[in-house]
Amino acid sequence: MSSFFKDENLDCKPFIEAHRNPEAIDWDKTYDGFDAAVDWPTCTFYKELMVKYPDAKVLLTVRTPESWYASMCKTIIPMTGRYKEIKSERAKDIADMAAEVVMDGILVDEEKIKDEKTIQKLFTDHVEEVKRHVPSDRLLVMELGEGWDRLCQFLGKEVPKVPYPKTNSTTSFQDRVSKYFE
Repeated sequence: MSSFFKDENLDCKPFIEAHRNPEAIDWDKTYDGFDAAVDWPTCTFYKELMVKYPDAKVLLTVRTPESWYASMCKTIIPMTGRYKEIKSERAKDIADMAAEVVMDGILVDEEKIKDEKTIQKLFTDHVEEVKRHVPSDRLLVMELGEGWDRLCQFLGKEVPKVPYPKTNSTTSFQDRVSKYFE
């Protein structure tokens, strides 16, 4: 998701089309220039992408549903009520895509998104569905912030000599999106 804000040449509209009709999307074109993808909107389409890219591996980052929801409350959920304040056309396109694709549109349902138990259940149901669907040889389940070791082993890569990244903090998210409301 953050790539859309960093690179104005990336088109988020194919993800809306894919959500409406997954068979019609040209995944090679959509992911041109990328070797990997994380977060939304990609995680919405993990089943289709596994078929398209049969050698791809899936990383499932887990945490408690309570901590995930608390993070959502500090980042994404406050943005849902400010949708009409967005000034940038580009950001409006991204918000439209997120409104439809992320968690099947639940972000635009201001009442449902505040239902902590329902949203936490969506999270845990997704985690369990991925575990059931992805073959174990293609799946690495790792704790949020776990570090490089198991990840690099799973991917067959050397452990980098740089610290494990932490780039999606609440503050960095708020800084990244706040400029679209000014």
